[in-house]
Amino acid sequence: MKIAQLQITECPRDAMQGIKEWIPTEHKVRYLNALLGCGFDVLDFGSFVSPKAIPQMQDSAAVLAQLADSKTKLLAIIANSRGAFDAAQHERIAILGYPFSISETFQLRNTNSTLEQALFQLDEIATICSTNKKQLRIYLSMGFGNPYGDAWSAEIVAQWIDKLQQRFEIAEFALSDTIGCATPEITRKLFSNLTEQYKETRFAAHLHVVRGREEALIEASVAGGCRHFDTAIGGFGGCPMAKDELTGNLATEALLNFAQGAQLHHAIDINSFEAARQISTSIFNK
Repeated sequence: MKIAQLQITECPRDAMQGIKEWIPTEHKVRYLNALLGCGFDVLDFGSFVSPKAIPQMQDSAAVLAQLADSKTKLLAIIANSRGAFDAAQHERIAILGYPFSISETFQLRNTNSTLEQALFQLDEIATICSTNKKQLRIYLSMGFGNPYGDAWSAEIVAQWIDKLQQRFEIAEFALSDTIGCATPEITRKLFSNLTEQYKETRFAAHLHVVRGREEALIEASVAGGCRHFDTAIGGFGGCPMAKDELTGNLATEALLNFAQGAQLHHAIDINSFEAARQISTSIFNK
């Protein structure tokens, strides 16, 4: 058996959360169960956040109760300690993801908290994760740039990783290009510096990408040492807190095509993936 050279977190939660029309729970369950049969390393299936903020995800607990058994780890997004506590009660959930922005402006938009308040929340969230044996994944929002006027540099990114690592037990950092501003040059340099400086730390790429730029950013990430990508079938979704016109997620198809051309092995069963992609059309192609 070949050892996977790429890890993939499929993110249907990110793809669905900005859709205003209600997606029935049974439709979500059918789609997620199809994805669980594909061989993804992690499935970002839902979130435990305020239904006022993200109405589409208010049935995440009901969806979870109907998901099939799978080797794929389940990840839930949380925005505060209350959400972390609720998510941690579910044995099936292995990973809690918290969006921490190095832009205070965006942290306020995304979680209605300052960076100081977010660190306080993380104190409680980290304790909840440790107590309930959940992994903590930090999404470093605005990891590739900042359109809001806050200071950004590769050095600032590294400083925040230092600070967060020293304070919390973090399983992985997902560098997040929330608004699609990453360039291949920035991406390669950022991952090269981080993977060299933090050899024992796991890094992933959570890229919101303008169509047509996928391959260059994937190539740059891989060249920089990144081997874990967040993707969504069809490239749907994006962050509804970022701006009105969403920049889509990195399409799973784009990553799989790149992997084939670069002869990088992954764990995805292509036949199961194609079946899941067919089901996705009933949700997204409206």
